[in-house]
Amino acid sequence: MKLKKSAILLVSSLIVTSFMTLSTAAEEPEYSNSVDWNKFRDRNVTLNVYNWGEYISVDDGENLYDTNREFEELTGIKVNYTNFASNEELYAKLKNGGSSYDIIIPSDYMIARMINEDMLEKLDFSNIPNYSLIMDKFKGIDYDPTEEYSVPYMWGMVGIIYNTTLVDPEDDVYSWSILWNEKYANNILMFSNSRDAFAIACKYLGYSMNTTDEQELRNAAAALTNQKLLVQAYVMDEIFDKMTGGEAALAPYYAGDAITMIGDNPDLAYAVPREGTNLFVDAMCIPKGAKNKEAAEMYINFMCETKTALHNCEYIGYSTPQSEVSEYLDPELATNPIAYPDEATLENTEAFIALPDDTTKLMDELWTSILTANSSAPWTIPVFLIACLGASICINVTRARKKKRGN
Repeated sequence: MKLKKSAILLVSSLIVTSFMTLSTAAEEPEYSNSVDWNKFRDRNVTLNVYNWGEYISVDDGENLYDTNREFEELTGIKVNYTNFASNEELYAKLKNGGSSYDIIIPSDYMIARMINEDMLEKLDFSNIPNYSLIMDKFKGIDYDPTEEYSVPYMWGMVGIIYNTTLVDPEDDVYSWSILWNEKYANNILMFSNSRDAFAIACKYLGYSMNTTDEQELRNAAAALTNQKLLVQAYVMDEIFDKMTGGEAALAPYYAGDAITMIGDNPDLAYAVPREGTNLFVDAMCIPKGAKNKEAAEMYINFMCETKTALHNCEYIGYSTPQSEVSEYLDPELATNPIAYPDEATLENTEAFIALPDDTTKLMDELWTSILTANSSAPWTIPVFLIACLGASICINVTRARKKKRGN
C-alpha cells in the first residue's frame, strides 16, 4: 500500500552505510538446498512478477546484488519484472483482466480483499520450505488468518518524519495531533490516499484504523477537512524528496524510508505517535489462474532465502520477517528502533484489514468531498463541530488507552 522510495542513497551516515554493507560478525550466507533449483532449467519458463517500485535489490553500480538476476542464474527461469504504484492500481489491473502475473506483492488489506473475492491461489507450502524461516509473529495475521495465500516479504510502521530545525522542540511530535497544529500551516504534508489518511485521522480521534462505524468515519472526515487548511500538499512518494529537501516541517511516512531520509538529511527525525499506528505487511501471493504456479512458488521460496532476504532488506531499507537475517545485519541496523521497534511499540499497532464494501464506498465518497472542499474557507469550523469532535476525542482516547490491539 506504499509508494516505495528507498533506493540506496550514497551518503556518509553510518546508519545508511549499515544498509549497504554486510555485518563483520558473520560471513554472508550461501543459498540453501531447500528445493531443486534446477527443476525448471531449460524448460523456457518465464515468471511475470509485479511489485512496488524500488522494492527489491538491484545492481546499481554501488550495490552489486541483483535479486532477479541471481534467481535467473540459479534456476534458469527468466523473470519479467514490472512495477505498480499502489494497491489500488494492482487490484484494478488484475480485476479488469488483460494482464497475466505469476507473483504479486500487495499489502495486507488488499490481500484480504483479494482472498474474499477469490482472486488468489492457495499456496503449496511443500514448494516453499523456507516459509519455516518467517517469524511466527508475522504468520496468521488478520489479512490471511489461515496462512494459505501469502508469504510475508517486508513490514514496517507509519510514523511522523519531521524537520528538527522547523518544528518547535516544545511541541509534541509523539502525537498525531501535531499534524493539526496551526503553527505549521502550509508546512504539513499528508498522504494522498483515503485509507492512509483516514487511518491517521481515526487514531487522532481515538478510533480503530479499521472502524466501520459511520459516525466515526464522518468525524474523521470532519477532522481531515479542518486539517486541509494546514496541508501544503497531498502526496505519497514525493514526501521523501520534499522532506529531505527541507520543503516541509512534518509528514506521515514509513519507517524504512525514514532511516534513509535521516541519513541523507541529519536535520530529520522520526516519531511513532503514542495513540498507535499502522503495522503494514507486504506479502508475496500468486494470482488466480497463474500459468506457472510451481515456478512462482520456487521464486517465493528464493525470496525467503537468508541471503536474498538479507540483500533485499539492506537495499530497500524496510524490515524483514525472515528470522535468520538478523545474524548478518550490521549491529547498528539490527538494533535500530526505527527498523526494529520494541514489543511495546508493536503492541500499539493495527494491521489494516479488508473493510466492507459499504464502508469503503463511504470512505471514498468522504475523501472526494475533502479534496474538493473549498481551500479558501476561513480558518475556523462551526462551534457545533468543534464540540462534536472534542467530545469524540475525550471519549475515544479514554477507550483507546484501555485497549491495546496487537497483531
